[in-house]
Amino acid sequence: MTGAHALTRFRDLHYGQRAVIVCNGPSLNAMDLRPLRNELVIGMNKIHLGLERFGFQPRYVTAVNPRVVEQSAAAMAALPAIKFIGARAAGALPEDVLTHHIGILNPPVQFSGDLTQGVREGGTVTFVALQIAFYMGFSEVVIVGMDHRYRFEGAPHEAHHLIGPDVNHFSPDYFSGHVWDNPDLARSEASYAEARRIFEAAGRRIIDATVGGACKVFEKADFGTILGKLARK
Repeated sequence: MTGAHALTRFRDLHYGQRAVIVCNGPSLNAMDLRPLRNELVIGMNKIHLGLERFGFQPRYVTAVNPRVVEQSAAAMAALPAIKFIGARAAGALPEDVLTHHIGILNPPVQFSGDLTQGVREGGTVTFVALQIAFYMGFSEVVIVGMDHRYRFEGAPHEAHHLIGPDVNHFSPDYFSGHVWDNPDLARSEASYAEARRIFEAAGRRIIDATVGGACKVFEKADFGTILGKLARK
C-alpha cells in the first residue's frame, strides 16, 4: 500500500502520547540523549550522522528537501525508522514498507492537520515534523536541538557549496562538501507561531527544551528537568 492511502494508518496512532522532535543543531552535542531510546522520537534530515554517538534510534524520520535526501538517500534507506519523505524527493528514495512520500503544498504559511492532503514546508523541516506529530495525535511535543541560529552568507534560500566544517549542525560533516540552502529564520518563526496556535487550540502543547536555543516562539523548559521526566517514564 503506497501513496496517501497508506498514510491513513498514522492518523491518531499515538493519540494522547508524547513525541520528542530531535532537530540538528550543535546543542545536541551538549546533551545526554541516551534516555531518548525509550521515547517516541521524530528525527529529521541527516540525524543518522549522530545516532551511534547519541545512543538512541528514532521511531520516525522526515526529510523534504530534495537536496538533503539526494545527499543521504542510501543512509536514510538503511535506517530502521519509518520515513516521511517529501514527494519532490521521491526519485531519490522510492516508497517501500518503511518509506512514505508526502505531498508538499505551496505557501502561504498554513498548518496542515491532514497528512494525506500534504504538508507545508514553512521554511523548515521542523514545521513538517510538527504537522506529522499533530496528525499522529501526539498531545505533547518536546523539541530539542532547535538552536535557531546560523552563520551563513547571502539571502535566505540561496544555495551555497559549503567548504570546510559545518558549524551550524551537530556534525562538522553535516553539509561539508555539499550544497545547502540558506535558512529563512523569519519564515520559520511565522510557521512555528502557526504550529503553536493550532496545537493550543486543540488542547495540546509544544515545549522547546533546546539547550541555549534562540527561538522565542514556544513554551520553554529546562532540558535537564524534561530529561529526568523522560528517564523516569
